[in-house]
Amino acid sequence: MKLAILVVTALSATAFGQNAFQVFTAGNAHDFQAKPSFGLALMGGGTDQADAFRWFLGKAAGGDVLVLRASGTDAYNPYMMGLAKLNSVTTIVIKDRSAASDPAVIEKVRNAEAIFFAGGDQWNYVKMWRDTPLSAAIQKRIDAGAPIGGTSAGLAILGQYYFSARNDTVQSPAALADPFDEKVTVDRDFLALPLLKGVITDSHFVRRDRLGRTIAFLARMLQDGGLAKARAIAVDEKNAVLVERDGSASLVGDGAAYFFETSVKPEDIRPRTPLTLRDVQVYRMRRGDRFDLRTWKGDGGTAYSISAVNGALSSTQPNGAIY
Repeated sequence: MKLAILVVTALSATAFGQNAFQVFTAGNAHDFQAKPSFGLALMGGGTDQADAFRWFLGKAAGGDVLVLRASGTDAYNPYMMGLAKLNSVTTIVIKDRSAASDPAVIEKVRNAEAIFFAGGDQWNYVKMWRDTPLSAAIQKRIDAGAPIGGTSAGLAILGQYYFSARNDTVQSPAALADPFDEKVTVDRDFLALPLLKGVITDSHFVRRDRLGRTIAFLARMLQDGGLAKARAIAVDEKNAVLVERDGSASLVGDGAAYFFETSVKPEDIRPRTPLTLRDVQVYRMRRGDRFDLRTWKGDGGTAYSISAVNGALSSTQPNGAIY
């Protein structure tokens, strides 16, 4: 009889809190105590990669997975339930900052074995979640070792530094032409993931030609953040970087991920002036290559450097390609 009840529950969905938030649950609505294992799923947006999600969901140890978003539907619920044996998948769509203090929302976070941040507009996440009981509850789950994943905007908020999109998105030419453009909004300390300390992330990388803006973000981190080293992780669409507890990373997908590091201060970084920042070290990882976030070194991939001189990019690759 218990099995019959569970099957019916798994096929149903509930929604409430229609004004400030919506909650949709697939699976068993009752909390299930499991022992998850930490991992980071850094997804580049676009079509989801099933193998990456299977890896991420496996970290939840059959428990309860929580999807957080500010817009969209509960489409991840049946998708995830179809990929792994889980107690439940719950999607919460947060529409108002007041929801970030609602006890029902906070309880779902506290009971989650894994948390995934969907795509959308990361400024919605920042303006509605930052410095709230919700962000505090998320941080507690991070500190407890829950696996964390994010795609597109959900990836953007995971680094210690992040492009907040407070004034809308920014394209590479504009960021290189003026690294202090009003749209180049680099903020910090929304969440604290130790493996992403001193790191900014980006997605949709090659398809949307975002290398130039990533270089501008790194320059701002060095200029404004007082860092000895600034780092970035950028992931192509339809690809995911999967990071184990020890910092070892692999790639799922047919594209690439890029790991950047620079400790050289920009030669010229001023408002309304094209950027000059030389010799940013790049490691390009494809499927089968490895990278270690703790040592910031890779194995099997391609290493080269990128420079921005008067706002124009150049590369040390033999063919001069920047990607």
